[in-house]
Amino acid sequence: MKSMIRSFRFSVALIGLLAVTITPSRSQLNIQLGGGIGVAIPTSDYGGSTLEYYNGSRYGLSSGLNLNGKAKIGWSGWSIAGEIDYSSFHNTGNSEPGQGSLDISQNVLSVKAGPEFRIGVPELPVTSYIGGNLALNRFGGETTFQGVAKIPSATYSMKSTTRLGVGFSAGSEVSFGPFLSVDFNLSYNVMNAFGNKWDVVNPGINQRIDSYLSLNDAPDPQFAPGDDKHFISHEWNIRSILFTASILFGL
Repeated sequence: MKSMIRSFRFSVALIGLLAVTITPSRSQLNIQLGGGIGVAIPTSDYGGSTLEYYNGSRYGLSSGLNLNGKAKIGWSGWSIAGEIDYSSFHNTGNSEPGQGSLDISQNVLSVKAGPEFRIGVPELPVTSYIGGNLALNRFGGETTFQGVAKIPSATYSMKSTTRLGVGFSAGSEVSFGPFLSVDFNLSYNVMNAFGNKWDVVNPGINQRIDSYLSLNDAPDPQFAPGDDKHFISHEWNIRSILFTASILFGL
């Protein structure tokens, strides 16, 4: 949590410094700040069921809430967009058919920046855009196991870890005057494009729970068919789709 707060403070300071730096030329630029809310949908290996999470085939998460803060600096049909968003995912269910209980939660704090190409709609207060970004994603979470085979019943925290990602977005801004607009955005996010890793939290202890204590998006180097402690054989693709609506204020 402390590392997430430090990342958030650094991102806010960076966006603020950029805005101050370009203020003398603001007559040629369009500067917007704001924030919003939306829905985060896990896809690829990040979605699935609790049964898939237990057997090591997917993370088993369902849709959740997204909160974001945005800054845009635009000129001549282009803009640079910076974003800080927080997505929360959750799921509950059985570990095996008809038995065992799992309560899974994960959260992702993302810091993103990248260009947008903007297209105005003649005679309408609407500006559409497409864009891309690089992202720094910080993962955390916890899982509660109750009556699950081969794992003591308890709540276990996942070790926080960071991955680099990329994203692609499209959206439209609807203007309600010179200083207020609403940004409707759809984005597809590859959250672990670089740096996949297997991380052993308790080295020297051979137990099944270790597979759930880190993000572990690389194959288990000790995987063996039929081994109930080292059972993850593949690389995990962490993807999400975000639908958001944000209020932006012009400066």
